[in-house]
Amino acid sequence: MNKTLNLQKNLIIFGVPFLIIGLMVLISKSSIFASNTNNLSIGITFDLLLTVPIVYFLLIRKTTIAKITIIPFLIIGVVVCTLILPQENQYYLNFFKTWLFPIVELFILSFVLYHVRKAIKHYKLNKNKSFDFFTTLKNTSREILPKGIVIPIVTEIAVFYYGFIYWKKRPLKHNEFTYHKNSGTITLLIAIIFIIAIETFVLHTLLEKWNSIAAWGLTFLSIYSGIQCFGFLKSMLKRPILIDNDRLYLRYGIMSESTIHLKNIDSVELSSKDYERNKASIKLSILGELESHNVIIHLKEENTITRLYGIKRKYKNLALYVDDNVAFKNRIAAYKAKHE
Repeated sequence: MNKTLNLQKNLIIFGVPFLIIGLMVLISKSSIFASNTNNLSIGITFDLLLTVPIVYFLLIRKTTIAKITIIPFLIIGVVVCTLILPQENQYYLNFFKTWLFPIVELFILSFVLYHVRKAIKHYKLNKNKSFDFFTTLKNTSREILPKGIVIPIVTEIAVFYYGFIYWKKRPLKHNEFTYHKNSGTITLLIAIIFIIAIETFVLHTLLEKWNSIAAWGLTFLSIYSGIQCFGFLKSMLKRPILIDNDRLYLRYGIMSESTIHLKNIDSVELSSKDYERNKASIKLSILGELESHNVIIHLKEENTITRLYGIKRKYKNLALYVDDNVAFKNRIAAYKAKHE
């Protein structure tokens, strides 16, 4: 009975806004719209950008649904407006995109960071718990943001946090292991950043003679790529591999991660030799064969690894580099001996 009521309630909450959106689309395709384009374009714009979010808010205000879920309906309204209205009748839409939408983006960012800050304060009251900013950011964002936008927002925030905010050096705990000191990855990423900088300067100079807009567009993308590489690089220094309680938290900065139940580990092999390449065997590093490995973890059952922007892949054998691979293997062996 409760499931039926909840289903009906959700149909009303989400159905009414989408019904309004559908009506606006139908109106834009009608003969009435063709004969009164200017006035109806204004009405459609305000209905999609104001009426739909307000109606949705009124429907959810007494429910447990997060109020910030209004944002996706606002984004849908912008997209639909852009698609159905003639270019010459998008004055108010363009005004919203230029002046109001950046405020919405800033609000989302501030909202997420506020709740992350609350989560960090909660962690400080529980010192016995292991804290990781990226994990906290993801968990917090999943509670307050729609599922589809969590990973992109989290990744962008994390890039800037690790790249330009988190500079404090913290001592490595006894159950943490680094993977960047001897692998050569940091040097490789620094080289990539320098290559991006040089190529950007050269290509900008060449494109400037042909098209200045294209030149600056490419330059912006290159600078953004360089910033991301720097954030990825710094995150490797700040997110060590962790063995905590009955789990192994494997991390490769914010670029790749996987959590393994220690009971699921069949064996830990110290090896830098090539492994059999198949669907069940992969590397923790997103750089693949560009980075060496000195540990291969063999599992009893399949597990999942999460790459950049939430891309997931199954594996049963995982190759990775650990600076102190002997201590790493011994720590896992000690746990298994204790619990078997």
